[in-house]
Amino acid sequence: MQPLFRATLLGILISLTAACQAETDAGKAAAPADSAQPAAPAEAVAKAADAVKVENPYARAVPPGQPNSASFMTLVNTADVDHRVMSASSPVAATVELHTHTNNNGVMEMRQIPQIDIPAKGRAELKPGGLHIMLIGLQQEMKIGESAPLTLTFEDGSTTTVDATIQEITPPADAGHMGGGMGMKH
Repeated sequence: MQPLFRATLLGILISLTAACQAETDAGKAAAPADSAQPAAPAEAVAKAADAVKVENPYARAVPPGQPNSASFMTLVNTADVDHRVMSASSPVAATVELHTHTNNNGVMEMRQIPQIDIPAKGRAELKPGGLHIMLIGLQQEMKIGESAPLTLTFEDGSTTTVDATIQEITPPADAGHMGGGMGMKH
């Protein structure tokens, strides 16, 4: 009786395998007929870049030979869901990083951060003394009146490129205690 049980079980497994294979083959054959299906991922990729508007992008003018600068802007999220800037790039710098400033016992410290959050229907202010995009290893001079292209990459892989006007930037009022750069830690 045991060999009969094994044979029956084996027959059932072969039948199930064949049925699953037939369903998979039928699904593959039906997929090309539904050409609207591939468009959904493309729409999802563009979602964050379409929902987040960039206002007033600008970059800090620096003297010739200065290796670093920073870029600032306001990010406005028009969507009902949170979005995040995960990285940035620019041809004006060898390295571009997302940064913030923190006050650690009276010493201003600049730190790289993994992302910049933009709340649903909210804003993220990138400004001197706070969140900013660091341009490290400048590849060109940052002259007042010129612009620096900057590409932001969001959590869904979508991107947006803006031209940040290069301008002179006055340090924030609360940075006066830093003594002209003294007390800054990076």
